[in-house]
Amino acid sequence: MADRRQVLRFGAVAAAAPALAGAVSAPAWAGGHGGGRTRPLVVGHRGASGYRPEHTLASYELAARLGADYLEPDLVITKDGVLVCRHEPEIGGTTDVASRPEFASRRRTVILDGVSVTGWWTQDFTLAELKTLRATERIPAIRQQNTVYDGYFEVPTFQEVLDLRKRLSRELGRDLGVFPETKHPTFFRSIGLELETPLVRTLRRNGLDRRGARVFVQSFEAANLRDLADRHRVEVPLVFLSSVAGTPFNDPRTYADYLTPAGLKELSTFVDGIGPEKGQIIPRTADGTLGSPTRLVADAHAVGLKVIPYTFRAENSFLPAELRVGADATAYGRSIDEQVTFLRTGIDGLFTDNPDIGVLARSLL
Repeated sequence: MADRRQVLRFGAVAAAAPALAGAVSAPAWAGGHGGGRTRPLVVGHRGASGYRPEHTLASYELAARLGADYLEPDLVITKDGVLVCRHEPEIGGTTDVASRPEFASRRRTVILDGVSVTGWWTQDFTLAELKTLRATERIPAIRQQNTVYDGYFEVPTFQEVLDLRKRLSRELGRDLGVFPETKHPTFFRSIGLELETPLVRTLRRNGLDRRGARVFVQSFEAANLRDLADRHRVEVPLVFLSSVAGTPFNDPRTYADYLTPAGLKELSTFVDGIGPEKGQIIPRTADGTLGSPTRLVADAHAVGLKVIPYTFRAENSFLPAELRVGADATAYGRSIDEQVTFLRTGIDGLFTDNPDIGVLARSLL
């Protein structure tokens, strides 16, 4: 458990993150495999999505001002081939499209990675059409306070996020990073709208596909990362995301197989890190409390891979049982303690919806 006196002492520092950010050199992984341990990264998961509707410029900006080292946009694509930032290509739950009668006929059912999903899809909208929509909170039952911002923010393009990164880097006096994720790349390739080429072109147009650039590209699909490494020959580090169960789409190998010592050794030939679900670092027991750490961090480090798990959130509904406070699932629990516990396993960073909590937890190590 985090020492409460430390929390009080460092709480003021975290609260002052916007003012102090310019004086702090943000940590980074060295390009390529291996290298010594650096200060763990705090990645603003979909921005500061604990406080603003996710994947909006407002959410990304707040994440930077709260001290995040990297901003994490999920990338999907429009009908006219522009990369935009949404958690999924289906946008009925993250925009006001359902209330727009002019787009009612766009609602349709799509087979997405083998699952039938009905809604509105980015690939059916031009960028100009998408820009008429406004973002909404994805989980309003848990984050009711975020709904006050519904209807105010546009769906941003990836280029707009890079422009924001550049502006805030100058303003805050530190080099902010971006950690884009390619969403459903096999699906998009199957409909003639591949993500890889526009992603690489955008990075290179902005001078960001180079060793030392503050960029990581992540994906749940190993084939996508191999393509970026082999065909596109990207210079920035690549990160393989994994889930507790299942397989990457159209891949016979399970995530569990990829995270065995042999699987990690193979991954290390074309990626620089892994992004496991946090339960793969410290699983929960049958009663919902934290169990004992696995060997995953040590096994990954043994083959030169960095480890940055997801997703750390403040609300009781996302916390292990012993760190919940009260019976309200939407109330904040002891999320600082959770993040400190995971950081002490030796992970190289974490994805969090609450970057200020991540900054504070890191300061308590």
